Amino acid sequence: MGNGGIRPIGPGTVVVVTGASAGVGRAVIRALGERGASVGLLARGADGLEGARRDVEAAGGRALAIQVDVADAAGVDAAADRIEAELGPIDIWINNAMTSVFSPVYEMTADEYRRVTEVTYLGTVHGTLSAFRRMRERDRGAIVQVGSALAYRSIPLQSAYCGAKAAMRGFTESFRSELIHEKSGVAVTMVQLPAINTPQFGWVRSRLPRKAQPVPPIFQPEVAAEAILWAAEHVPRDLHVGASTELAILAEKIAPGLMDRYLAEAAWDGQMLDEPEEPDRPDNLYQPVAGDHGSHGAFDSRARAQSPYLWLAKRRFLERGAAMALGVVAAIWMTRSQRRS
Repeated sequence: MGNGGIRPIGPGTVVVVTGASAGVGRAVIRALGERGASVGLLARGADGLEGARRDVEAAGGRALAIQVDVADAAGVDAAADRIEAELGPIDIWINNAMTSVFSPVYEMTADEYRRVTEVTYLGTVHGTLSAFRRMRERDRGAIVQVGSALAYRSIPLQSAYCGAKAAMRGFTESFRSELIHEKSGVAVTMVQLPAINTPQFGWVRSRLPRKAQPVPPIFQPEVAAEAILWAAEHVPRDLHVGASTELAILAEKIAPGLMDRYLAEAAWDGQMLDEPEEPDRPDNLYQPVAGDHGSHGAFDSRARAQSPYLWLAKRRFLERGAAMALGVVAAIWMTRSQRRS
């Protein structure tokens, strides 16, 4: 399979970003604006979309903001038509939109599972279908799926989100094989992210007694944006961002049962701050939370602005050595943990 026919992103490149109004998506569209790209911005919230449009244009790019719910397949396809009519043929499509619910399984509802799945998983499917219908005719383009370490190793209290990210991974692997079969010039890549400092922890639905936080180590959204744009240009099969992502994936392969027991404790309290959650605060499960929330969450003082492992991941020979070393570390840690248990 080719590299998707993508040149380095710059003026003339047309990129679509879902979930563009805040968090990782907002950091991505700013970086695209700095490169002079033309960016289709898809999200539900009008306030955040307007802020994102201003960000792209202030940085030097072109922007078209479209208010749409990615759970609506027809709406996503109509947005793609409008983007191609106003900005030009789509070169890159980045599926980033997500939502979640922090809750034990026994307190979840069927409608909540359905909604998280419709946005986080089916939103990716809808975006991929819309992009591929157009790219296939031209035999070029790149589709970037913004995944997570949780696509490989689920944690407690986020069963809906973990399930959706795992489904995204399964869908992408099937799609990739089909592209290879037909020798397509369209490429698909998946970027597996670690914990990122985004506003989602203050606006997703939560039944936790205390405020939610990302499981450390935490990275700034600009680290994710750097990885996503690099993946869009180089289309590796997968790109693992952060040593913590690689360790989680390796540990799951080596000793999944031990990971079950470890995360039962570490990822329970590890997802909560010491501050009580605000009762009845608004959440974005069914409707966007009003306001422009930007890219950063509440964890700037603890978030890392760089990822040495991402530097290695861009240099694949070095990454393989680093992954082997992390595998040894994970095996030693697992062995010691088993002895203590």
